[in-house]
Amino acid sequence: MYLLPAIDILGGKAVRLAKGDYAQVTVYNDDPAQQAQTFADQGATWLHVVDLDGARSGKPENLAMIERILARTSLKVEVGGGIRSLDTIARLADAGVSRVVLGTSLVADPAFAEAAIMQYGELLCAGIDAKGGEVAVAGWREGAGVAAEELVHHVAELGFQHLVYTDIARDGMQTGIDPAAYVRMAEAFGHPVIASGGVASVRDIERLGEVAASIEGVIAGRAIYEGALSVEEGVAACRLEWLC
Repeated sequence: MYLLPAIDILGGKAVRLAKGDYAQVTVYNDDPAQQAQTFADQGATWLHVVDLDGARSGKPENLAMIERILARTSLKVEVGGGIRSLDTIARLADAGVSRVVLGTSLVADPAFAEAAIMQYGELLCAGIDAKGGEVAVAGWREGAGVAAEELVHHVAELGFQHLVYTDIARDGMQTGIDPAAYVRMAEAFGHPVIASGGVASVRDIERLGEVAASIEGVIAGRAIYEGALSVEEGVAACRLEWLC
């Protein structure tokens, strides 16, 4: 297990949404690159970045900022949001991104997703965001009418080896996580998953540690920004649970 502090970029700023609602935005830093540096200084080795503008528009809007983050830090960076072309993946790969997350395209453009995984393999990660068991797309604004576990099975068959699974109802709410949901998704996927949504404290990481065989990493955002979880204790808890 490893910790991935989250930076969601909207309008060039580091923000968090409540339950994926663009009308419920909290700005935490006017400079995402500076925020990334802070996370690195606190001991993070990975960073989860979402281009919220891109997720909403369907095309990358913050590539220059992502490139700034990569140039400023030595973090391994996972990026999602509006990635719907091979050219975009190529630019991110050239910039030094460690992992590219495909989300909406898994449902809206399966031919692209298949071509991408064939060309880029382990660079890619499936990003499946769900609410009430149904996949949400287009920046979480639309239901896809697809069961989450059905899509998880499909991306595994395509060859994806990494999966970020987000529980939208809990995301940005600090309500705590549901370990059983990630165990189910890991079983459907055939690989450990990256857990996202609802981390409220180090106790949630410890609870995921109890099912560590199903968990590759843990994404945390609002809890870190608001002081309920420090990067240092999150990194330590992930490392400890993985060694147990």
